[in-house]
Amino acid sequence: MRVLGVDPGLTRCGLGVVDGQVGRPLDLVAFDVLRTPAGDPVGHRLAAVDATIDRWLDTYRPDAVAVEQVFSQHNVRTVMGTAQASGVALAAAARRGLPVVLHTPSEVKAAVTGSGRADKQQVTSMVTRLLRLSERPTPADAADALALAICHVWRGAAQARLAEAVAHARTPRQAPVRPAQARRRVP
Repeated sequence: MRVLGVDPGLTRCGLGVVDGQVGRPLDLVAFDVLRTPAGDPVGHRLAAVDATIDRWLDTYRPDAVAVEQVFSQHNVRTVMGTAQASGVALAAAARRGLPVVLHTPSEVKAAVTGSGRADKQQVTSMVTRLLRLSERPTPADAADALALAICHVWRGAAQARLAEAVAHARTPRQAPVRPAQARRRVP
């Protein structure tokens, strides 16, 4: 499975692509951070995020997209920009019919480090180790995007199977029709 991880942000948007499957070593494909100038109009900045994500989707052809779920902090202005960039990533994946999943920061930290309370240094260290990199991916936005992709590789397959099982369980099952019942049915 190839996953594009997106750590959304208007000033810095982390992007990371990982190949892998549960129980197998992971492979780094690419990572980068898109930066947009804070002084530019928001529309131009969002257009740059959209164009970059489109380019990554065309270049790396992921099977799924994992985006960090935005949560409210104290700085509403920062949250708004992050939410807008997140929406751009969701829309870009939807245009291509790609499955897109939101992962919470604590879910990503727990998947990568074993603790939902891990700090950025611990996440970066584990991403470096899991992808067998000789150097740490920097800045932290790039490491976070890679952590999102890793989380989805490991948890996404299980979540997809669970969703399929739930959908199957909700589908009404028809009892088999016995020959005597079939003769009594009115067309």
